[in-house]
Formats: sequence, C-alpha cells, structure tokens
Amino acid sequence: MRYLCIALIAALAGAGEVAWAYEETIVSDGGSLVGTVTLDGKVPRPKGYNLITLPDQVYCGRISDGQGWRLLQPFNVGHAGEFRDMVVYLENVEKGKSFLHEQAPRIEAKDCRFLPFTTVMREKSDVVVVNMDPVMHDIQAYETSQLGPRMLFNVPLPINPHHPRDLKDRGDDAAMYHKHQPGEPMKQFVDLTKGRKVFIIQCGFHAYMESWGLAMENPYYAMSDQDGRFEIGDIPPGTYKMLIWHPYLSGTKEQTITIQPKSQVKVDIKIPAPTGRLYANEKPDNHSVRFGITDDALSHLVPTLIRQER
Repeated sequence: MRYLCIALIAALAGAGEVAWAYEETIVSDGGSLVGTVTLDGKVPRPKGYNLITLPDQVYCGRISDGQGWRLLQPFNVGHAGEFRDMVVYLENVEKGKSFLHEQAPRIEAKDCRFLPFTTVMREKSDVVVVNMDPVMHDIQAYETSQLGPRMLFNVPLPINPHHPRDLKDRGDDAAMYHKHQPGEPMKQFVDLTKGRKVFIIQCGFHAYMESWGLAMENPYYAMSDQDGRFEIGDIPPGTYKMLIWHPYLSGTKEQTITIQPKSQVKVDIKIPAPTGRLYANEKPDNHSVRFGITDDALSHLVPTLIRQER
C-alpha cells in the first residue's frame, strides 16, 4: 500500500492559521493539458491467489488460469505500452471549474472483482458499492500511512435474493449467473485524515478483490484511456505541479507545467517499468505447485468466463 502527501495552502490571518478551500468559479481564459502515458519496459507479473484457500471457488473460479489460480494484474498496459488507468492531476489549484462528477462514484463487485480498479472522487464525499454477484462480499476500506492503515468503513455487501443458488450448476441454467442482479447499494462517506488522499477497498472474503481510490481537492484530474491518453481542460493560467499516480508505483512522478491563457500544453510521459518482486503473493512459475489443489478440486475450477494468462 502507498500513500500520497498533499500540500495545504495556508495563510496567517490575525492570530490564527487559515487553510484555503477550493473555490468554484467560471474560467473564461483557461488552457488545457493533454498527453500520453506509456510504460517503458516489461509489464510486471500479476498477483496470484490459490482459489482453494478462499471461499466460493467454483463461482469465482470462472475467471482463473485453469490451474486453480486467480490472477490480479494491477498494471493495465496495451501491446504498444499504452499505460491505462493512470491518474494525472494538478496540485494546489486554488480556484477554477466546478467538479465534473457530483454523483457519488459507483464501484461494483462483479464476477468476484471490484470494478473499476481505480476511482477518482471528490474529497469528503460518498462512494457507492454494489454487489452484482450471487455470493457474499465484505467491504473493507482503509487509508494508509507510515503508522499503519486506518479503517474507513467495514460493511457486508448484500446479495440480491433473486439470484439462483446452485453455483455448481454447469447446465443450461448456468447463464443465469451472468445476469448480475444488483443487491442493495451501500453508500459510504470517505473522510480521509488531513494530508492523505489514497484509500483502498478490499473484500474480506476474497483477497484478490481490491479497488483503489484517490480523493481530490480540485477537479483538475484525468485518467489515461485505452490509448494511454489523457486531457484536463479549463485550467486557469498559471504554473502548477503535475503529478502522475498509480497504486503500485513507488510514490508519484512530478513535473512542473505552465498554462498560458487559451493555450494547450502537451506532455508525453514514460514510466520506467518496476522490476523485482512487487508483492508477496506472486503466482509460482511451476504449475505443479498447487498448494493443496487436488485433481478433484481442480476439475470444478473451470474458467468458463475468462481464462487468465500472465
């Protein structure tokens, strides 16, 4: 887990210290920031989870590698190195356009995954989590620091009562499991400790389910798309610190940019691929190492939805 420190703009007024809050206003002479993000080097290996050691192996095993393992790839990278789902944002913008998304962001537990993997939201606002699966999930949300994690909330995700219950069925009715009927939405308030903006949502039952969130003080952020492109518009003229963030990269990448009135700045960012072992739970290279996955158990773990590869 990583955390980011955010700068607070403060001024002395009288005898006290006053922190400036972001002010929404009309931007008439704003500029824009566009660019691309690419990964330079080999895509890191995914995380690996032995399905036998966790609940709901049959249903969750519909997405697996065929050897009894569920993989989680935190790095969404295209064939040409297009680095997707990278967050690019500007820091210390005092005033400007209004927040684009007033509606609470929605995270779905779907096919034993939290989607999307990365969410950007307004600081001190709600996030909605919905269970689309016919199995039980449990939301555990944390913020992190050098002193250890602090829990934000921990609530169960209700199952829609109309889901079919025989999850071992491989007959014609198995398609019913893909209707993803939503359970009751769980709305939770995200209130991070001062100076922090990163939080993670995990499932207490299925360790391979995780989703990262970034809570922003201003709306000047973007996430790189399928082509690794991003765009931030209506930026008030000025000089800012641009930051690039991904939950599994060490810290943030920083760059100073200057926005001129009604102009466009283009930045192409290359991120060196991290090397070495990034996490403790990598899948073993040797498929014969099954950690208790018997042939009988393996016969039930059929990747009928997605057969995962490295």
